[in-house]
Order: sequence, then C-alpha cells, then structure tokens
Amino acid sequence: MSETFHIGLLGCGTVGSAFAALVDERAPEIERITGRRPLVSGVLTRSRGDAAEIIDGADLVVEVMGGVDPAREHVVRALSSGTHVVTANKQLVSRFGPELWKAAAEGGAELRYEAAVAGVVPVIRVLSESLSGAHIERIHGIVNGTTNFILSQMAATGASYADALAEAQALGYAEADPTEDVTGADAAAKMAILARLAFGHWVHLDDVVYEGIEHLTADDMAYAEQFGLGLKLIGTAERVGGGISVRVHPAFLPAEHPLASIGGAFNAVTLESPAITEITLSGPGAGGPQTASAVLGDVVGVMTGNRPLPEPDGAATIARDCSSAFYLHLEVDDRPGVLAQVAERLGLQGVSVKSVLQHGMGEHARLVMVTHPVLESRLFAAVELISGLDFMRAAPRAIRVIDESFEA
Repeated sequence: MSETFHIGLLGCGTVGSAFAALVDERAPEIERITGRRPLVSGVLTRSRGDAAEIIDGADLVVEVMGGVDPAREHVVRALSSGTHVVTANKQLVSRFGPELWKAAAEGGAELRYEAAVAGVVPVIRVLSESLSGAHIERIHGIVNGTTNFILSQMAATGASYADALAEAQALGYAEADPTEDVTGADAAAKMAILARLAFGHWVHLDDVVYEGIEHLTADDMAYAEQFGLGLKLIGTAERVGGGISVRVHPAFLPAEHPLASIGGAFNAVTLESPAITEITLSGPGAGGPQTASAVLGDVVGVMTGNRPLPEPDGAATIARDCSSAFYLHLEVDDRPGVLAQVAERLGLQGVSVKSVLQHGMGEHARLVMVTHPVLESRLFAAVELISGLDFMRAAPRAIRVIDESFEA
C-alpha cells in the first residue's frame, strides 16, 4: 500500500469542488508518479469543517476561499506549522507576499500559487523554472478573461460596453458585481505577482497603477480599426532605467502583436528577454476545471519534490513615468483652426503625431490621432491643455498604443 498524502481543502466553491473531483479522478496516476496517493482529507466551507483540525491533519493545504480574511490567517497558520500551501488567491499573494514567505521559511514549508495568475497558463512555472536563468526585460499580459471577452465582443459585433458586459454576465464570464475585473484591479494583482517573479523583487499591489475598460466605446473600436489596431486590457511589467514599472490599462495593439489575436475569455502572456527574444503562453484564463488543474499541478510539484519558488530579494524601485504611443479621441466643434490649436498644445509638450483622422461635421466632428511614443506625463499635460480649449465638446480620451514599430 502506498502512503496517503493528505490534502486539506479550504473552500469548496466552483474551483474547490472541481479540484476535489480532479483529485479523485487523477489519484491513480499521481500515485504512480509520486509513490503517494493524494486524498482530500478535510474540507472547510462556511457551514462545515474546522480550519485548525483540517490544517493540522494535512500534509498540504489548498486554499481556494478567495478574499483576504480569513484566508490569510489559515495560510499563515499552515505555513508556520510546516504544512505546505497551494493557493489560487491572487489578492492574498499580491498584498501579503512577504508575510507568507516569512511564515513558510520559519515553518520549513512550501508556498505555491500557479493558479493565482492566468488560470491554466503555466507562466509562473515557466518564469521560476524554465526561464530562471534568463534576464526578463518585459512582460505583456492579457490576464483577465472577463475583460478580454467584453472587448472581443465589442470589436466583433459593435456592441456597447454595457451590452457586452451583460452578455459576459449571462454566460458566466462576469460576476454579478464585475467591479474587480472591469476596473483592472484583478489584473493588477496578477501583474504584481508576475513582476515579483520576473525581476526578483517584492512588488506590492499598491505599486501597480491600473485603469479599467468602463470608459471605452464602440467608436474607439471602429476608429482604431482604421489604424489597423485592436483593443485589449494589457498588464505590463518592465525594467525602466534602474527601476520597475508595473501597470494595467487598455491598450491598442497592431495586428502582428502576439496578443492581438487572443480572443474571448482566453489569457496570454508574452515574455521578452535578450536570451530568448520573445515567447507567448496562452490558454483558458478562468473556470473551475482550468484553475483546479493548475492547483493540482502545484500539488504534484510539492509531492515530487520539485524545488519551490525563490523568495524575492527586497522591495522593487518603482518607476512611475513611462513612455508610450497614444491614441487620442477628441470631440470638437467643426470650425477653422481646430487642428492647428490642438497641434500647438501637443507641440508645447513635445508630443509628435503619427496619424490623424477627422470624421463628421458640425456637432458630430471628431479628431482621432495616434502619437509617437512620449512620456506619459507630457501626454497627459498636453491633454489637460487641450481640455481647456473652447471648441472641445467632451473630455479627451487617451488610450495607450503598444507598437514597438513606432519606436524604431
């Protein structure tokens, strides 16, 4: 008889129940590989189970409760007592990483969190193992399936943001309260985790600047198509000078960019390094079975004795002002001199324009342009100047453009 490997399961919702079923299904194969048979020995839900008993009786704890409290308390207790932990909780890891690593070190336990980012896409394992010797320069990621589905529908059908969101909710891609997804907060937590792994320094969720997709319109999609661009919610982590910039924002991508074709609720991450040039990982970013599969992969990693993820080395130096190309959408009165005055304000801040389109007449006149790369602070200073012009009928909209060809 093989030794039993006891797993305490904290949380039994969509992911937890899928994980329990997957353990039962895969137990014979895992026993063949590891010599030990995994068994879910205790389950904690809101109505049943005792957390202390489940943790104390487990070789490993799987935490899929979500949120910070009481998950934080349970995970710290497990790690401090020497019980390994696998979690899918991005908020917990991105906010309290140093505390969790300290508890793991003191208890001699492992902490793994592949499922906290990008679902079944194994980006954490690739960064920590396959590319551990590479010098990562930049990461671009579509790491939120809900927003990617919404933007994909807006682009494909011309639907409004509100209609595309309603469809995402009807299909189960978006929660009844989609705030964490559509504001970019979910993606920000995931990018903090990826930045920490890629650059070897602690990055807290509060270090990530993020914005969401709520203000985007079908017009933005239509005009961008004329420039040969597509719109995604992109997380970026990159080295800037002697620091690190981590941010999440809507961005237009050229058709040839590896993330431009990622549609629906899929996730994808592009890793850039001089040693490897560029690789892209993609796959389902959400769903019970997908996330459960990533969790089980971490469990098997612990069981087989694969080395744990390294602890980051100190806090990162955060770079705040980065360079980017921009798309500008201006609703204006149709009268002589408008373009000249806009160009003057842009020029005062050193903003150079690559392309301009003008549409409509009278009350429906619009100027749409794409700039060359410029520091964000200069672009937004120019936007503020433009906002004060008397022919502006609405606040300007500025959206970043990720297109390295602009920088050649």
